[in-house]
Amino acid sequence: MALSTNDHSPFMTRVTQRLGPMVVPLIVGCALFMQMLDSTVIATALPAMAHSFGEDPVRLNVAITAYLLSAAVFVPICGWAADRFGARQVFASAIVLFTISSTLCGLSQTLGQMVAGRMLQGFAGAMMVPVGRIVLLRTVSKSELVRAMSFLSMPALLGPIFGPAVGGFLVEYGSWRWIFFMNLPIGVLGVILALRYIHDTEAGQPQPLDIIGFLLTAVCLGTLVFCFEAVGHGVLSTPMVLGLLVLGGVCGLLYVKHAERSPHPILDFRLLKIPTFSIALLGGNLCRLAVGAVPFLLAMQLQVAFGMGPFAAGMLTFAGALGALIMKMSASPIIKRFGFRRTLVVNAFLTGASIIGCVLFTPVTPHAVIIIVLLLGGFFRSLQLTGVNSLAYADIGPEQMGRATGMASAVQQLAISLGVAVAAFALKVSMATRGATTLDAYDVIPGFLVIGITMMMSVIFFSRLSANAGSAVSGKK
Repeated sequence: MALSTNDHSPFMTRVTQRLGPMVVPLIVGCALFMQMLDSTVIATALPAMAHSFGEDPVRLNVAITAYLLSAAVFVPICGWAADRFGARQVFASAIVLFTISSTLCGLSQTLGQMVAGRMLQGFAGAMMVPVGRIVLLRTVSKSELVRAMSFLSMPALLGPIFGPAVGGFLVEYGSWRWIFFMNLPIGVLGVILALRYIHDTEAGQPQPLDIIGFLLTAVCLGTLVFCFEAVGHGVLSTPMVLGLLVLGGVCGLLYVKHAERSPHPILDFRLLKIPTFSIALLGGNLCRLAVGAVPFLLAMQLQVAFGMGPFAAGMLTFAGALGALIMKMSASPIIKRFGFRRTLVVNAFLTGASIIGCVLFTPVTPHAVIIIVLLLGGFFRSLQLTGVNSLAYADIGPEQMGRATGMASAVQQLAISLGVAVAAFALKVSMATRGATTLDAYDVIPGFLVIGITMMMSVIFFSRLSANAGSAVSGKK
């Protein structure tokens, strides 16, 4: 895919020439930021939405669950859709659909309308970001992959960080509807940029859709994500959760058997034979537990336990965003100097330590100390995600990009949902142990410890990498 600068204004021509191969990662990164911001900003607005609809606030959790379920069901077919209809067309169409569905959510007058809009958003999100990643992978050379992935790691971290602050500001000073309407200008700009700067790439021969595999993975992933959400919010009884887990597990086992016989499985487990891909997938998703869990735990700690407002807490956690921005300039030199193995092993410990360090926060901790810890944490988490995302595709051929992205995206969806569920479950266990019904500053400690230790455990996988693993991407001699 070549970037076109024909018929551009002199200003846009200069911008394109300066950014060079990073134009496409920036466009895809903006789409990812829109999705991540939207998926986190809604939590702050749930009480206001419930009042507007005349519903119990607890019932409004279904608006979050509907999105996650829809995304989990449809994300496995993103690679097939990109090969069948063209990555550029699917990416641009997904941005349009995400923007339209966001507008419909903002116009909703009932809970049913909101749920329908969120399900449509989930489908669009399942196509938008994974297919955007396919566009990036088919556009950027291996030597530029680390730099390009740093643009994608930032939105994944910035969305959850900005979400609570943006949501709190809009709800407090405007209307909850604007958390959806703000996607309209971003979406319009995204479509214009995508159509102007992204050209279709050559892909492998489109394969027929694995319908049986799609149905089995839809039930498996859908029930697992729903169970994770149910555990986090306590909306289902234990027998019902266990029943759904059994259903999802059975469908998962049936799919494994089906994939062994299918010539074109929707999730191709043969890709796990590629060491860099399998290690990045397994170890990387232990790291991704923190993507959803850390912003959730910080929100509970700063807003509920310490009594800060959403906007004030959001401004503090903005330090994590600054750390991610600094990382963008540092990732390539660090990985080139030390290679993937050393970088991911050492940084896993540093990232875990920065998460565990949050247990030391108290209501009287100087804000400067909190900012420093969160800034370092944002840097380390962003570096880890950049390294993992780059390593995953280091040895993936062009004809495998679609299938690899579909599989990685499906597992990532589960990991992020599981991270929030684990954090919420840790809070509930801590409160139950104390016999309390209200959250205390002590209750967030187990959550930070579990997520931090899990991050460190990813070393088990990364230490299995060879010293020169992914050298074509890292540039390490």
